[in-house]
Amino acid sequence: MRVARRVTEVRAAVAVARGAGQNVGLVPTLGALHAGHFALMDCARCECQFVVVSIFVNPTQFGPGEDFERYPRPFERDLEACERQCVDLVFAPEAAEIYPEGFSTQVNVGALGSILEGKLRPTHFAGVCTVVLKLLNIVQPDMAYFGEKDYQQLVVVRRMVADLDLPVRIVAVPTVREADGLALSSRNAYLSGQERARALSLSRGLRAAAAAWEKGERDPTVLCQLVRKELEAAKVVIDYVAAVEAETLKPTAAGCRECVLLVAGRVGTTPLIDNLILGAKGVSE
Repeated sequence: MRVARRVTEVRAAVAVARGAGQNVGLVPTLGALHAGHFALMDCARCECQFVVVSIFVNPTQFGPGEDFERYPRPFERDLEACERQCVDLVFAPEAAEIYPEGFSTQVNVGALGSILEGKLRPTHFAGVCTVVLKLLNIVQPDMAYFGEKDYQQLVVVRRMVADLDLPVRIVAVPTVREADGLALSSRNAYLSGQERARALSLSRGLRAAAAAWEKGERDPTVLCQLVRKELEAAKVVIDYVAAVEAETLKPTAAGCRECVLLVAGRVGTTPLIDNLILGAKGVSE
């Protein structure tokens, strides 16, 4: 496994892979790797001969007062994990390599980036899409892998790729959970034992809504209220609970045949998100 720090190194390594007739897969990450990331790598390894993982805590997707400075950065452990996952190339640039002096361009993601998580964090998706676009241009992969756990991010990135005619297929990988249902996240490391128990209310609420769906409930207000009930009982600060269309993120109407439940809240100072796709595969590939 090779570790590259510079864009020129990545392009040279990918050129060699292309010359050998290999297709290329990219797994973009912030690091602090866990089983959710490994699932992305496994999918990439199954479909691609040359797998690139980026490890970069992207400053532009963190807003003022967020956790950029304390975001976990266990770099050596991450490299060992990538080695075990049979990754071919790790791209771990410094911020100045991605955003050199004078950098001023940002991707405007439109309405999809201004609702839900984007309403809470107004600059977040511009930062996400800018760095993802740069990574796609640097690596030029055939496929790039994103987790469904960050569902709005997945939708926004797919929209960007379609709108800008980028020659890459965005592959969605299902959310990976702990045995008790907690969606894996690098930020779970911030939770105390008691806070972690409260955090289980997110997945518990989604399961309650799913059970109601299976019994025929199609009123999004009722489904969202079932989620809210669990969060309120656990004293989670609710940022939003929404039932939305899979590809547009517009609110679903009563009687919907499919929807995605999105939930965000804070346990202590830790922001958490989760979601559940009901009645459909989700974002089409």
